[in-house]
Amino acid sequence: MPDGLTLTRIERVTARLVPFEWEWAKANAASIAENWARRCAERSGLFDGRVLLAKSCRIEGTSCAVELFETSYASFITHKDLGSPDRGVLNAFAAIVPHGSDGAVLLGVMGAHTANAGQAYFPCGTPDLDDVRDGDTVDLAGSAGREFVEETGMALPADAPENWLLLRGRTQAAFLRPVMFPEWADALRERMERHRRAEIEPELAGFVTVGSSGEIDPRSMPDFVQAYLRHAFAESPGSGSMRQASPPHRGGTAEGRR
Repeated sequence: MPDGLTLTRIERVTARLVPFEWEWAKANAASIAENWARRCAERSGLFDGRVLLAKSCRIEGTSCAVELFETSYASFITHKDLGSPDRGVLNAFAAIVPHGSDGAVLLGVMGAHTANAGQAYFPCGTPDLDDVRDGDTVDLAGSAGREFVEETGMALPADAPENWLLLRGRTQAAFLRPVMFPEWADALRERMERHRRAEIEPELAGFVTVGSSGEIDPRSMPDFVQAYLRHAFAESPGSGSMRQASPPHRGGTAEGRR
């Protein structure tokens, strides 16, 4: 798998916020400021909020424990832009992976105004302080559910099992929860599109469906998305075609992801 990605089935994910002084960010403050200024000049509307990155990610049996720390989005995106030079820090996040009853998977396409314009992801986002509960508990599962509802307008099926796949690589740890919906993927996409069109400032340009491994697009899909799709279609081969529901949206403001 690309980025040294490994896939592990996880039954339980726990995460907590810990104090941590990120020496890389301190030592590279000037580069972070310069990189952030460049990005803001390229795309207006970016927001330097507070996000959570991982300093450790330990697997014990079928459980995984993650320790996260708070930093600025500008520090995170600069670290990513420079190839994630601090090997001790991971971009850890959780996502719902929506499957239609026909087996196809749905992805959201980032809008032109975001930091990762044109990239196709599962609905998700970098965890932030809104995901912290009871002092230091970070609700990664809740983060995934919140992002899914915000971006698609859809609730998860009440009987959806909470099974996770961890795709871990050199730079990231993606906790993915596949969820099967009773509708076919095209019907789900239309529901998601109605929600997106009703938003004042949609983050996404549209949605695509992917029905087979032959429809994986390395140009627009990050490594962890490609790896999951290859795994999913190898286990349950599907068919179909990749379609974008609408042309890219060119307006609005939103913070980019990952």
